[in-house]
Parts: sequence; structure tokens; C-alpha cells
Amino acid sequence: MIDKILEFNKTFVSQKSYEKYLTDKFPEKKLAVLSCMDTRLTELLPAALGLKNGDAKIIKNAGGLVISAFDSAVRSLVVAVYELGVEEIMVVAHSNCGACHMSFEHFHHQMLERGITDQTLNTIRKCGIDLNHWLEGFKDTPESVRKTVETIKTHPLIPKDVVVRGFIIDSETGKLEEII
Repeated sequence: MIDKILEFNKTFVSQKSYEKYLTDKFPEKKLAVLSCMDTRLTELLPAALGLKNGDAKIIKNAGGLVISAFDSAVRSLVVAVYELGVEEIMVVAHSNCGACHMSFEHFHHQMLERGITDQTLNTIRKCGIDLNHWLEGFKDTPESVRKTVETIKTHPLIPKDVVVRGFIIDSETGKLEEII
């Protein structure tokens, strides 16, 4: 698949198809969106929010979560605020998310089948990584949104004047429901 993508890319560049996407690094709408990496949202999310290339910083991860105050999602938001002029943050979870009910136990057997040993997992734990927490999803989507919004709002490096709001998007229709 990657070779097919590289072949497509050569044509994309040679035909200057990139020109309609040209913009700079600063989000036009001074907005950052933290959402899930679910493939259903690849085009639906920006379309449902009315966003075009260059309008917003879109940060995606499994579940659209902040799992700790200093994870990569928060790091990206801090950079977006201070370096890129973001003034508002939307946390957008979605219906029927695969991260709902996700857990280390869910992955443990699959990891072993793919060649990851319990010895490797124990070494990771000895380094201070709580795999149960790190691979934990959530049980309640609205509560997950509230928790993520609260973590961002109360973060010591996020200024109090940054607006942070949370939503759930219907992964079929794109309809937004505000949670907080």
C-alpha cells in the first residue's frame, strides 16, 4: 500500500495538485480540535465543522483523549496556543468509538500472539509505565469529554482566556452535541 501511495504522490506533485491546499502554519480560525483518529472522521469531522485546509489545528489520537497532563495531545495544544495563536479548543469525541471499553487486557493476548513477550511488558512496567492506564479507553463518552475538557482547562500551561468546550459528533451524520 505504501508503494501505491508513493506512486500516487509523484503524480500529485507533478500535476501541482497541492496548489489548492497552500496555506501557512497559523490556523485561520485560531482554533484547535482534539479528536479521535477514527477513519470515519477523516473527512466527516472537518466537513461537519465547516473547516477547510488552514482553518484549524486538528490533533488526533485514539479516543480523542488526554490521558495525562503532559501527554502529546496537551503538548500539541500548548504549542498551538503559544506558537500558533490558538484561542479556542474543541474536544470532539464521537459515537461508537472503538476506544470505549478499550483496555490493556484487550490487547495483551494480541500482543503475545504478535511476538511481544511478557518479559518485554514487565520491563516497560519497571520503567514506570502503567500499561493499564496507558492503554485504558473509557466507559462513558460524555464523561470522557468532560474529563478531557477539565484537564485542559485546569492545565497550568493553558491560559485561562483560552476557550475549551467539549462535544460528541455522530460518526454517521456529523451532528454535534455539546457536552460541556
